[in-house]
Amino acid sequence: MGEERDRGGRPRSELARAAVLWAVDDLLVKVGYAAMTMKGIAELAGVSRMTVYRWWSTKAEILFEACVDDAKEELTVPPVDDPLKDVTRYLEALRRFLTRSHAGAAYRALLGEAQHDPEVAALLAGRDILGDTARAVVSRVAPGADHDRATGLLIGPMFFWVLSGRDPARLDPVELARIFLAEVSPGNTVDG
Repeated sequence: MGEERDRGGRPRSELARAAVLWAVDDLLVKVGYAAMTMKGIAELAGVSRMTVYRWWSTKAEILFEACVDDAKEELTVPPVDDPLKDVTRYLEALRRFLTRSHAGAAYRALLGEAQHDPEVAALLAGRDILGDTARAVVSRVAPGADHDRATGLLIGPMFFWVLSGRDPARLDPVELARIFLAEVSPGNTVDG
């Protein structure tokens, strides 16, 4: 990754950026979103507060950037020739992301904050973290489907189940994949 320019035009140090992104993830796990501060992030990252504020305006922006980077890595599943396996593998990755990943914890924290903070809501609305990765799977297994609708059908059940506090172990990704494929490819039977 090349150097990015900060708001004032100076190149930003990739080492400092990585330290800040690591610090925000670590603080989220240790103290939670509400207790996290820009000062605490800077101290843990070993950079000045000025450096942090030069690149990000809020802790939500930092957390979002860390979440985007990690989500792309964690939710990108290599394609396989079997649509059922392809979708199942994505749903398993989504469940891990939403339940065990630090990036998933960051995403859930931002979703909660977005319910009463319009700036965080706008930040989340600007980039569809889950949808971006799901669309890649949809384009492989159901290229003729309405991608927005199919993406919602793919993510929705897992997302609702986990975010509403239900036991994720009770979800069967294979069954969810079968239901999804039957919905986006009517007339096709999915054997397993």
